[in-house]
Amino acid sequence: MQFSSHPLWLVGFRPFFSLACLAGMSLPVIWALVFSGLLGTPDSPFSTVQWHAHEMFFGFGWAVLGGFLLTSTKNWVNIRGYHGPALMLLTAAWLFERIGMSFGGSWPTALFLFSNNAFLGGIVAMLLWTLLRFRSQDSYRDNAFFMVMLPAFLIAKYLMLNGADFSAGYTMAIGLFRMAFLVMLERTLTGFMKAAFQAQILRQPKLDMPIKVLGLLLVVEFALPRPLTAAIAGLLAILLLVRFVFWKPQLAFKRIDIGIMYVGYLAIVAQLLIESLGHVVNFVWIGSVSVHVFTFGAMGSVIPAMLIRISKGHTGRKVVFDGLDRATLYIMLLALMLRVVLPQFLPALYLLWIQLSALCWFACFGILAWRYIPFLLQPRIDGKEH
Repeated sequence: MQFSSHPLWLVGFRPFFSLACLAGMSLPVIWALVFSGLLGTPDSPFSTVQWHAHEMFFGFGWAVLGGFLLTSTKNWVNIRGYHGPALMLLTAAWLFERIGMSFGGSWPTALFLFSNNAFLGGIVAMLLWTLLRFRSQDSYRDNAFFMVMLPAFLIAKYLMLNGADFSAGYTMAIGLFRMAFLVMLERTLTGFMKAAFQAQILRQPKLDMPIKVLGLLLVVEFALPRPLTAAIAGLLAILLLVRFVFWKPQLAFKRIDIGIMYVGYLAIVAQLLIESLGHVVNFVWIGSVSVHVFTFGAMGSVIPAMLIRISKGHTGRKVVFDGLDRATLYIMLLALMLRVVLPQFLPALYLLWIQLSALCWFACFGILAWRYIPFLLQPRIDGKEH
């Protein structure tokens, strides 16, 4: 068998979910060690905070989002999708970026810029080409949002690594990931609730579309007047809560594999409310609460559950969450409590909360790596090619 035809390179989620597991295990632990002074700072032209934020959004986050979109877009437009050498090149570019971000401080500028932009630039171009070329057979007309969002990630990345614009960059990155989660939850929870409970949840275009439009506006909240940003974030949170009531949470929370998606949804609402109120009231929060409500509450809750579902379903296995799968989800809920909630009550132990929450990420994604990377390295068990 040629290496390029190995099962790992059959479809996008296989290499990038593998990388996401490894990044989820390592990056928070490395940051906790750096923050604690137990590990030297990366040899990077950026501050340690810039490095940490960039690696969680554009290292871990984009391994997940890239794997998801490479898999989903081919299904949305009903084509074979990128595989083989194309995925190998993207994987090499992702790895090269991680090396550059950690050890490229003394590299020639041209080499570092190439390492820092090859992956995101390449995958964005490939995804846009798929969506634009096959637009006529796209199952989702609102994928036009992705055509705006995908190139905007390049701008967010640039701003995040420009010291003077770091705040604008990570705010934009959160806004873009928030949009991706809103679209994904809107599409997937309908099917999950129907399959799990034979329940229909509200899908009303007059509500769904304003939610996405407001979410898109908040991508550039750094450029908007603070009162306007507060109003948009507050309105979006209200609309999301209205829809939440009609999404039958009383059923969803009966099962952790579904309920965890609703926790992620509520974390988005909470982050929006914190942002909205923060523009008009001076709260004293410990530990960048707005950012970590999103990264731990939305990303940390939804991503493991999504990774389990796709890794099982798209390798021909039955999508059933066993005890160890459910344990990983509870571990991430514990991480959310440790990183966001407990520091507000016991701020003197802030360093301990960072260390323990990083340990939770290591445990969760370590279990997922141990269990699912072998699935991703093997052919489908149902005999289908991909």
